[in-house]
Amino acid sequence: MELKHWLTTLSAQLGISDVTMDDDAVTTLLDLARDSAHEVERVAAPLTTFLVGIAVGRGGALNAAAATATTLLMNDEAAD
Repeated sequence: MELKHWLTTLSAQLGISDVTMDDDAVTTLLDLARDSAHEVERVAAPLTTFLVGIAVGRGGALNAAAATATTLLMNDEAAD
């Protein structure tokens, strides 16, 4: 299944069709997943994006939540 079709179908099934996964959002989340997988460990990718999703669901902006996570990832103390 093609990615955009999958995201649209999943959003509809989850009852969140009002959420738009535009190219910027996809890029932000994929970059965040990549960075967390490399800076922490592979399983951190889906878990990090899940936590960022919760922050967004509670009213945060995606770019701000992702930036917070990325800052933590790039800080040596947070990775220890």
